[in-house]
Amino acid sequence: MELSFTKLGFDPQLLDYSETLSLQRRLHTAVQQGSAPSTVLLLEHADVYTAGRRTEPADLPEDGTPVVDVDRGGKITWHGRGQLVGYPILHLRDRSLVKDYVCVLEKTLIRILATDFGITGTQVPRRSGVWITSDGPDRKIAAIGLRVHRSVTMHGFALNCSNDLAPFENIIACGITDAKTTSISAELGYEVTPEQVADRVTEELRRALPPLLHRHDDDAPALAGTTGHGADQGTCEMSRTTEGAPQ
Repeated sequence: MELSFTKLGFDPQLLDYSETLSLQRRLHTAVQQGSAPSTVLLLEHADVYTAGRRTEPADLPEDGTPVVDVDRGGKITWHGRGQLVGYPILHLRDRSLVKDYVCVLEKTLIRILATDFGITGTQVPRRSGVWITSDGPDRKIAAIGLRVHRSVTMHGFALNCSNDLAPFENIIACGITDAKTTSISAELGYEVTPEQVADRVTEELRRALPPLLHRHDDDAPALAGTTGHGADQGTCEMSRTTEGAPQ
């Protein structure tokens, strides 16, 4: 079982969304066919709005800014400079593990926020992503949106690090009207960039993801038997949304 990590580019080398989506699709096919290992792509995008399958007209930019329609679940969101985006293209060992996978992503980011920055993030019932629910209104600091086809994942997570939050004010981000967005830098009062966080995300996901992955032998460990950070998969106590059902 192999898990690979690739840093595609960070500011000033911002990645075009459509080109990266094409790369995801090619890699998805290769992982599904067994010609490439499960791979996590880490990057920063050039500014773009993307609309998932459940986006409604009222969610779209008020000023008519173009939007890229995508095949993930969820609604509209923004990606751009200052936001760490992760696209795990993973061959899950069972498609029933999708909600556990969402939990792993959330708890990994929560752990990094707490241990590295002293920020208390949390999960919220019936809402995916990572939230800050203390010291003011609820604020979303990380979003998750997925597509799963033939047990192989696409799309992934976006962690707000040092990005401008104004683009979120031009849309109904993720279709949520009763909460705000925030970033690591906004919470701390000083700049923390995606490139500064990427190594820690790699380190934590390298520990947390392997128990979920397809193996070419028959001795994959049961989730109940995992220990340490890998045990996150088996401890999803609350109902999670996958921001779109597996396909």
